Amino acid sequence: MSCPIALYGAVNHRRDISFHLINPDTNNRIKMVPTDPDTGPVNRADLVKGYEFEKDRYVIVTPDELEAVRQETTSNLDIESFVDASDIDRLFWDEPYFLLPGDDNAIQAYSVVREALARTNRIALGRVVMHTRERLLALEPSGKGILAYTLRMRDEVIDPATVFGGISDQKIDARMVDIAEKIISQSKAPFDTATFRDRYEEALRELVKRKQQGESIEAPRPEQPSNVIDLMEALRRSLKAKPAEAVKPAHKTAPSKVKGRSRKKAS
Repeated sequence: MSCPIALYGAVNHRRDISFHLINPDTNNRIKMVPTDPDTGPVNRADLVKGYEFEKDRYVIVTPDELEAVRQETTSNLDIESFVDASDIDRLFWDEPYFLLPGDDNAIQAYSVVREALARTNRIALGRVVMHTRERLLALEPSGKGILAYTLRMRDEVIDPATVFGGISDQKIDARMVDIAEKIISQSKAPFDTATFRDRYEEALRELVKRKQQGESIEAPRPEQPSNVIDLMEALRRSLKAKPAEAVKPAHKTAPSKVKGRSRKKAS
């Protein structure tokens, strides 16, 4: 099954604060000059691309050779199979996109796929070329539209067993588990994105605002971490603490529109 599509990024990265490197003597933004460790500065236009296959040993690849293996730009999504959402490990889910029909002629096919996915509660898997690379997409219905998630390739994901395998098996105190379960039940609340804030980003914006107003900022003294020795006692204290008030679900609002956001081609 094939259908012309258009992809729009579902995540707004423009709100993130970024910094530049500044020369404090002139207040000018510096420029990075390509430099050969042996001969000094070089012209960027004269540089070529190389792949390091051993320490300090490179295979040089020319623009013509890269063009020969480049994937052609297409706006078609080729759906290959349909799976249960539970079959896809969360480690493989990557970047989210809004998937729309590529033109008016594609609306019917798009709508049919969306409705069929909703009725069968399945995820569609398809391939598309993005930024000259072929990517695997997972599609799921969302209201009148379809959400698409790029999926990581198998060799990109580390096998959890190689990381968790080193954790030693220990006898678990059943009383501790019981108390932990009660704490979880006591703290249960509906998921509400309005309660989650990027406190570091907010602090950065406040810092920049105060600096613009000419304030001098002093770093606070770091708090000394407390060492919890008795886990059972710590769990009991948590259980006796006043339960957090139930969080009321926030009114649903439409995602903010990103001005100047151009359509992302499936290329």
